[in-house]
Amino acid sequence: MSSLLRCNRLGSKGRFFPSKQFSTLTKISQQVAQEKESKLTEVSQREAKAKAEKEALLKGKKFVNFNGSQQDFLNKVIRVDQAGELGANYIYQGQMFALVAKYPHLRPVLKHMWEQEVYHHNTFNALQVRHRVRPSLLTPIWKVGAMGIGFVTGAISKEAAMACTVAVETVIGGHYNEQLRTLMNDYGNIDLKDMAAGGAIIENQGGLVSDELERLKATIKEFRDQELEHLDTAIEHDAESAVPYKVITEVIKAICRVSIWTAEKL
Repeated sequence: MSSLLRCNRLGSKGRFFPSKQFSTLTKISQQVAQEKESKLTEVSQREAKAKAEKEALLKGKKFVNFNGSQQDFLNKVIRVDQAGELGANYIYQGQMFALVAKYPHLRPVLKHMWEQEVYHHNTFNALQVRHRVRPSLLTPIWKVGAMGIGFVTGAISKEAAMACTVAVETVIGGHYNEQLRTLMNDYGNIDLKDMAAGGAIIENQGGLVSDELERLKATIKEFRDQELEHLDTAIEHDAESAVPYKVITEVIKAICRVSIWTAEKL
């Protein structure tokens, strides 16, 4: 009993939470959780409503085929992104070989980023097969070059390896943003065929987009955000302390831009 009284007295001096304050904090926590759940339910309901409205508008209709330039762009998106994620995969593999023995504390950091790149690569591999998009003809070169970049920067220093990540993810993040802008601007008004009217072409006035394009945009957004997360992680792990930081990042950025351009052509 005396111990309990001491606790209450200590609580009044602010060294322990009094029961009243604890009860208030519990209520606030419960209220926040309820508000979060309510918002998630609201979002889910809005999404379900939007999906139902879209299905009603598309009933008995199909999107017309993409024109040549639109299809060519989509093929390039899949081919270039597959090649880019392949390169990122091998860069992290090279960094793992060079760094984890000397800096074991970096293993979970690199492993997390590498696993995400493997997932990105596998996703674009599947899209490539599904849409019958040929891979870049220079795939063997991308593998060797990317592994070399990862290993060499890791061998220079852990800061140089992180500077490499900053450079790569800056270019990839920007490239994904460009693709998203094009998909939003040029693929939001694809005309429709009214199958009930013998396939007559009707104008897409509602900005309807096929589920396939929506999934592609969602995939690119997700991967872009993860790439930028890798960039932030690299900066947190002293990327800017690399010597010479500017030279390393600008050279690797240039290599990435040339690789993107080449993968588009070949």
